[in-house]
Amino acid sequence: MIFNPASGRGRGARRIRRYLDALQRYLPDARHGVTTRAGEESDLAAHAIDDGYTTIVAVGGDGTWSHVADRILASGRSDVLFGLLPSGTGNDFGRNLALSHRSPEESVKVLVEGAVRRVDAGRIRTAAAPTDRPHAPAVGRHFLNLVGFGFDIAVIDAAARARFLRGELLYKITALQQLFRFPGFEVEVEDEDGVCHDGRHLMLTVSNGRYFGGGFPIAPRATVSDGRLHACSIGDATPFERFRLFNLAERGEHPRSPRVRLHASPGFRVRFPAPPRFEVDGDVFQSAEAEVVVEVLPGALQVLAAPVSFARQST
Repeated sequence: MIFNPASGRGRGARRIRRYLDALQRYLPDARHGVTTRAGEESDLAAHAIDDGYTTIVAVGGDGTWSHVADRILASGRSDVLFGLLPSGTGNDFGRNLALSHRSPEESVKVLVEGAVRRVDAGRIRTAAAPTDRPHAPAVGRHFLNLVGFGFDIAVIDAAARARFLRGELLYKITALQQLFRFPGFEVEVEDEDGVCHDGRHLMLTVSNGRYFGGGFPIAPRATVSDGRLHACSIGDATPFERFRLFNLAERGEHPRSPRVRLHASPGFRVRFPAPPRFEVDGDVFQSAEAEVVVEVLPGALQVLAAPVSFARQST
């Protein structure tokens, strides 16, 4: 068990005891570690893999889960089961697996009683580094939920400066602010079949899962087991039209807009005038190149999750 006490703007620390109490009842032999710095989830996961553990559980949000999943995938160990317990800000990837962020008890029950599911992951084939650790750009960073460009980064930057908001409200308030401030950006998107489109955009997301931003169904047709990534390109617009698009996206109705283009493919090449900053499951990366290449890894992870029938009912 890998706990991130900084997840959810401190909610992770407050939930550690509740999770440990539930784990004592259901999994008394579980061992756990607690992160003390950003990105330490990766190191703890690597140590667990080296020590021969075959089930590794990450307790946090999308960023924590992503760090641990990346380490499992990079290890090449196909026998390692991955568990997720929600304690973060968005918990968007967990929504695809019907994980409840409201009840630690119920989340632990899903972990113990749930099914093992094969789920897809994504991989970034372009050299990039986290902006808080920029020293050594690496190729092959994996992601669980989403890679985002443009408006998405502006919202993350604004959210990092916000002091009194958290959870879904944090994203919604900062997103509304950026609707009137973000200048837009130029981008060209190409899928694996060579289908290409370009122009000035408000936002571009390449999703493995359906949700982002604390529950926005940005990729309404995506599942985490369809063997494809789902690009959502949103063209730039006036502040009023941006506000309308925001309201549509909150309900998953943004595909109705002529400014929105949805496209599914095993991979995408995304080109910019200069190396961009982009989001990977809530963390900000700086690309070393002007072209960012992403691909899907079908069925790459074995995840402990609710049975598929229950997951469908929950969504």
